[in-house]
This record gives sequence, structure tokens and C-alpha cells, in this order.
Amino acid sequence: MSSLMSSLTSSLTYDLTLAGLSVGSAAALTGIGLVVTYRATGVLNFAHGAIAMVCAYALRQCVVVWGWPPWLAAVVVLLFLAPAVGVVLERFVFRPLAVLGGDPAQTLVASIGVFVLLVGGAALVWGQGARDDAPELAPADPWGQLTVVVVLAAGVGAVIRRTRFGRELRAVVDDRGLAVLGGIDADRVAAAGWAFGSFTAGLTGVLLAPYVRLDPYGLPLLVMEVVAVAVAARMRSLPVAVAAALGIGIAQAQLTRLHPTGWGAPLLQAVGANLFVVALLVAALVLPGVGARDALPRPATARVPTPPGAWIVAAALFLLPLGFAGSDLHTSVQVPALGVILLSLVVVSGRGGQISLGQTAYAGLGALFTALLAAGRFPGLPRLPELAALAVAVLLVAPLGLLTGWPAIGRHGLALALATFAVGVGVSRFVFAQPYATSGLALGRPAGFDGDRAYYVLELTLLAVALAATRALRRGRTGRALAAMRDHESGASAAGVAVPSLKLLAFVAGAALAALGGALLGMGLRAFDATAYDPVRGLLWFAAVTVLGADSTMGALAAAALLVGLDAGARGGAAAALVGVLAVLVGRFPGGPYEAVRRAAEGARARQKGVLTPLGARVRGRLAGAGVGAEWAGAGAEAGAGAGVRAEGDATAATAPTAPAPPVPPTPPVQPTPPTRLPRPTTRPRPTAPVLTARRLHARYDGFTALDGVDLVVGPGRVAAVVGPNGAGKSTLFDCLAGTLRPARGHVLLGDRDITRLPAHARTRLGIARTFQQLAVFPSLTVAENVRVGAEQGRIADPEAVERALALFGLDGPVRALPAAGLPTGTLRRVELARAYAGGPRVLLLDEPAAGLDTAEVTALARVLGALAADGAALLVVEHDLDLVAGLADVVHVMAAGRIIASGPPDRVLEAVDGLDGLDGRDGRDGRETPA
Repeated sequence: MSSLMSSLTSSLTYDLTLAGLSVGSAAALTGIGLVVTYRATGVLNFAHGAIAMVCAYALRQCVVVWGWPPWLAAVVVLLFLAPAVGVVLERFVFRPLAVLGGDPAQTLVASIGVFVLLVGGAALVWGQGARDDAPELAPADPWGQLTVVVVLAAGVGAVIRRTRFGRELRAVVDDRGLAVLGGIDADRVAAAGWAFGSFTAGLTGVLLAPYVRLDPYGLPLLVMEVVAVAVAARMRSLPVAVAAALGIGIAQAQLTRLHPTGWGAPLLQAVGANLFVVALLVAALVLPGVGARDALPRPATARVPTPPGAWIVAAALFLLPLGFAGSDLHTSVQVPALGVILLSLVVVSGRGGQISLGQTAYAGLGALFTALLAAGRFPGLPRLPELAALAVAVLLVAPLGLLTGWPAIGRHGLALALATFAVGVGVSRFVFAQPYATSGLALGRPAGFDGDRAYYVLELTLLAVALAATRALRRGRTGRALAAMRDHESGASAAGVAVPSLKLLAFVAGAALAALGGALLGMGLRAFDATAYDPVRGLLWFAAVTVLGADSTMGALAAAALLVGLDAGARGGAAAALVGVLAVLVGRFPGGPYEAVRRAAEGARARQKGVLTPLGARVRGRLAGAGVGAEWAGAGAEAGAGAGVRAEGDATAATAPTAPAPPVPPTPPVQPTPPTRLPRPTTRPRPTAPVLTARRLHARYDGFTALDGVDLVVGPGRVAAVVGPNGAGKSTLFDCLAGTLRPARGHVLLGDRDITRLPAHARTRLGIARTFQQLAVFPSLTVAENVRVGAEQGRIADPEAVERALALFGLDGPVRALPAAGLPTGTLRRVELARAYAGGPRVLLLDEPAAGLDTAEVTALARVLGALAADGAALLVVEHDLDLVAGLADVVHVMAAGRIIASGPPDRVLEAVDGLDGLDGRDGRDGRETPA
């Protein structure tokens, strides 16, 4: 008997292993396609599953509907259609984004837009119902499928390692711009990568379709769940991706033999049946985030105020359904509820700048908790009336926003997108899809609001409350801090904004709004419908809000009306298709189609009014010929003159503001030419105890030593300068002193206090302010608001700090009211300096403050910095302009290879290191050095 049982067990293990190999092989195909596409283009193809679904539908159309032979249909779909889809996507969607600089946020939106477009298009063409007659292209032989996967992975690996194309591929991945300069056709490499990735997607789709539900939503989500295997491979290693896929597939199959008992049995069974989802959660939330290069500041635009007339029109349109009846009113009931959900994305993504693809989880939990509380089935709480249940559900769901808010503290871009998507998928699979949580639930409406018309009035009331809350988060100190975090996270932290806490606030507030909207949506439908909170809808919601104005409450309301109205008045999928089209156009129209139309209309109005160009305004000012004023007055007037029509070529500019140019004061001529050595202030206080001290700082990057035992002292009333060639460790030293980077060893002291472990914002509030080599301003805020952020978050609260800083840096004219987006580089440099000064710092860390300034502005900068030092501030300056260093600094430190190799007075030290590589390059501009 024991031998029989052993034989049966072995047979069962073998059969389950075969089943696991079959599933793992399909997952491995997905992993191979995702890794190759990412390595060739730097894009995580969120549309991979949608391409698989379209190819599966196309094969079914050819075989079942048109009667083609399966082999012919397979050749057409896999060898022609699938690669063609990839090439088209690369050429018309992602190549324009690469040409524009490959902004991670826009690339992600475009990828999601392709997903949404293909899903919506499939629903329009083939309907939303599930199909169970997908043709079986190959026999269900797991060994054959495994062979295909191994051969494919080995072949791709050989191509990458041993062929010229593979060398070109690695070069493009390492540095696309440098590869192009080396004669490599990066577009050809990217197109080949997309073609191969789409081929593997199509192969996955046609292999999986006979064994799963073939519908526009289920198959794409199923394929996207296995993205964990590519994440586990760090989006680079094909062997790791294949091994992870096969291992998870076999483990998931083996777990089906377990039959747990007890109260946790349903959850354990759900985990065993969804092991790829568990792997996705672990990969996204626990493993180090992929896509580190995506952690870049997002380009932001000047916020466009919504005309008051638009709100009047919106209010009229939202009140219009009160005159409807029957099914029209029943459909309209969904719009305010969805509007509240989309407002949560305005808070998280639009205002906070965080990518959130999992808002469906919080919306669904709001509906589920409301239903459980109203039914008396929520553990530990009594049965509550529906309205009270709604309020309590929102309070219960809001803290759960930490599920996505906590990972957001250390993740950006692609890594954050994966984390939020994983949370949405996990909640859907382990809560909404499980009978133990949702069976037998009914969701009624509050007493007195049972009818559609009365309930619609309740929804409008709560929508108004949500709008007020959203607008409150966009105003005042919190609103400015959120905008600063969105525009430039590192700059916000350097200005004193507590970025981690602010991220948590955004996600918690977003979860509360999503829960409110989700509960209202469930009450409107009179049932808890898990499909209404499917993770695919989360991608659709994110894309819709993004393309219609991520930071616009009006855009969220328009998106809600569009999504509900189109699908109700047309065949299902029309809304998704339209949103997808708008999303994939972000490469053709930076900022979105709406932004392109707005800018074109502005240009037409400006031409009609005859607004002067910035050059024309300067010429007019010089002809006016007022007397000579402060050195920076002309720059402020020039910035004001450029408000009507922005110059397109400024690398720091985002987009143009909408207001016409204010009256332009005459630009005073700049007459004096500075001497070779700038004048040195003579009224410095005598040095006392050090303000900032670095002791034996060590820092390493991927095995490279950036700092090797650096000691540095900065005293009050003194200007210390750090010079050295590129790669010497100057910026790393600044990051360690400012708190952006924690050193591997060593200590940083502020006075007698050890601040080595304090983050950047905490150091700012103690009195350490910094500027950046690459400008760190907040484009969506005005000049005055930029400075106010520094004053509000700084060391001291001084109501006069903003005005004093604006006056000191020549920003107290018309330029103060202009958005920072599109202002000249010199003006933006002064904005950054003014923001740092407004917080009342004891120490100023200035990383190449003269970069982008002309001769007159450098002269003015030297005088202002000398005055600050004379007032008792401690200044540490990294600068390549040796004339500025020689005329300003009291002591100069020379760095090379992560060490300080010389220190002393500027004349002696600079003469001793004259000719050091990186210190003597001239750019031909008045004899000044070229900034690194």
C-alpha cells in the first residue's frame, strides 16, 4: 500500500510539474520579450499583454471566422502582424519621445496609452464578451514549450553577446546619445527590439488563449501579472527571467495539492493559485526598484487657471441630469462618483507628482468596506446605516494609502509605477475576487436617497466637498510644498520640504478620496461589482486624467463624463480607445494635445496683438535709455518682457505661461566691464568656531571611490571654494554635506551637532541651504512663490524674508508674478539663490552658482555673496570660473580623485595647481572657464 501511495504521489508530482512548466514557459516568453524591449529602448512595455491579446484575437479571427489553415494564420500573425505592431509603436509613439529626450513620465503615459488603446480597440472590434473557441496552435506539450523558450533565450543571448547587433544594442542601452555619435543607428536597434518584443507577446497570447478566457481585459492583465519575472531579472538577465518564470510556475502548480483548513484557508488557497501576483508584489515592493535612471524631475508647466465661465458651464452640465429620467439618469449617477475617484489622481499624480496605477484598489475597498459595515459583517464593528458606513469606510481606507505611499518614499518613475500597479493587482486578486470577502454582499443607498434623483443630489454634494478638499491641497503652504515636490523633488527637499511626509499625505488623501468615490459608485449600482474596480480600469483612469490635465480638477470632471458618457452612448470600449489615442500622442505633442492646442491659440493671439519678442523688448528698452541701475535690474525687465512669447530654445524652460506680457520697464544698459579679478569684500568678520565640518568622509558608487577621507571646515563669515576637474568628487561632497547622500564612513557636523544621518530637509531647517549645478526651480510656481517655499520651510520664520530676498536678487519687479517656466537661465539662477537665502541659512552650499550667468550677472553675484559672508554666513562654493573664485574666496580647496590635494589662499593655491586637467579649459566667453 505504501509503495502504491508513493507511486501515486510521484505521478501527481510529475503531472503538476508538467503543468507548472507549461505555465512557466508562457511566463518566460513574456519575461524574454520585456527584457529585450527594455534593453533595446529603456521602456517597460506596459502594453505587452495588450499586444498578446490582440494577436490571440487576430489568430482566432483568421482561423475561426475566416476559415484559414492554422499554420497560415500563425505565420501571418506571428511573423508579420506582431512584429509590425512593434515597429509601428517604435516609429510613431516612442521614437518621438526619444528624440525629445525620453522623459520617463511621458514614456510611461505613452506605454499605458498603447495598452488602453489596444484594449479599447479590441472591445470595439470583437466585443467585451469572453471567447472560449480560441484555436489551439500547438499541442499542450510542456516539454515542447520549454524547448521553444530555452532555444529562444539561448539564441537571443548569443545575439546580444556575440554579434555586431548585440554590441550595438549594449552601446545604445549604456548611452544612446554617445552610441549615435559613434555611428550606431539607434532607431534601427530600437525598432528591432520592439519587433522582437511584440513577437514574443504574440507568441504568448496565441499559446495562452486556448486555456484562459479570451477577452479584452482578462488576458492583458494575466500577462502583466507575470512582469515579476522581468523585474526579478533586473530587466537585464534572460537566464534569470527564464529560471524565475519556470520556478514560480512549478511552485504554483505544486501548491494546488495543498488543502489548508481553518479560518485562513481561503486566503492561503488564493495565494497558492496566484503565486505570480505574490511574486509581483515582492518584486515591486521589496526588491530594489528597477529603472533608477527614471528618477528624474518631471518637466512641469505653468499652471493654467480655469476660466470662471468654465465652472459655470460645468455646473450647468452636472445639474442637467436632474431633468433626466429612467436609464439616462441611472447612467448619469455614475459620473459624480467617478469624478471623485479621479480627483484622487489629481491629488496624488497631478499635484504630488507621484505615479499611481492602483487607485482601483482603494476605490474598491471603499465600496467593499461600506457594504460590510452596512451589513454588520465588518469584524469588530456593529451594523451601521449606509451614510455612516460610508464615512467610516473612508476613514478605514485612508490609512491603507500607506500601501503605496510608503514605497513611494524611496521609489520613482518605473519602480513606483510597478509598486502601485502591484498593489492594485494584489487587492483585486486576494480580496475582490475571493468569495470569503464578497459573497452575498448587497450595497444599498442611504435612507432618504433611494431614488436616482435624490441620490444624484447627494453625490453632487459630496463631489463639491471633494472639490473643496482637493483645491485646499493646492493652496497655501501645503499646496506650494506639493507643487515643489512635483516639479523637482531634490530641490524641494533642499528647500526644506519634508518630502517623505508629504508623499504619505498625498497617498493617504488620495486613498480617502478614491474610497469615497468607490463607495458612491457601488451605491449607485446598488451592488458591489468587482469588475468595476479591475486593475485595468486603474490604467484607464490614470491615462484619462493625465491627458486631460493631471493637475486640473476640471480635467478630472471632464474625464469622468467622457468615460461614462462614451461607453454608455456607444459600443463598449469607445472611451478607452479615445483615451488611448490621446495618450499615445504625448510624443507628438509634449504636454499633451490639449497643451498643444492651448499654446497654438496663445501664439495666434500674441501675433494678433503684436507682442514683442524678448529681443525686441530689449532693443526697445535700450532705445528708451534710462539711467544705469542695479546690475540685475535689466535681467528682471528682460524676464518680464519675455512673458508674452517664450523663447523655445532654453533648455531649462518647460512651457509658456498663458497670460500676456505685463508692461515692460526700460532695460538699463550694462556699461561696466569687470576686471580679470573680481573685487574682494573687505569687511568680513573674523572667523570663530567652525559652522560646518566634514571629517573623513568616504563615499562609493558601484565600486568606484568618489570620496576618500575628505576633511573640510567652513567658518562663519568666510567663503570657501572647491575646485577640481570633472569626476573629482565635488558634487558628491556637496551631496554628503547637504544630506542628499549619506556617506559610507565619516561624519558631518553643524557646530557641535552630528548631522550625518539627518535627511536634506532636516538639515535645511537647521540652517544649511544649497543650490544645484543643474537648476532646481519649480516651474509651475511663480518667482515669488518659489522664494516663499524657501522662506516657509527654512530655519527661521520671518514675514519679511520673501521681500528681502526678492529685492536682494533683483526679482522684485514685474518678474516676481511670472511663472518660473520659460524664464531665462540667468533669472532662474537668481530665483534659486533667492529661495536658498530666504530661509535664513547659516551655511550656503552653492554648486556652480555662476553657470548660465553673463558677465554683468557674475559681477553682481560676487558682490551679493561677499555681502552675505560679511553678514556672518558661511559659504561653500563649487565653481569652475576661477576668476570668480580668486576674487571671492578666502580659502580654496582643490579636489582630485576623491581627495583634497591642496588648500589655502586663492592666489597661492590656484597658481600652484595652474594647468591641472579640467581647471584651465576656456570657452571663449570673456576668458571664463567652461562649467562642467
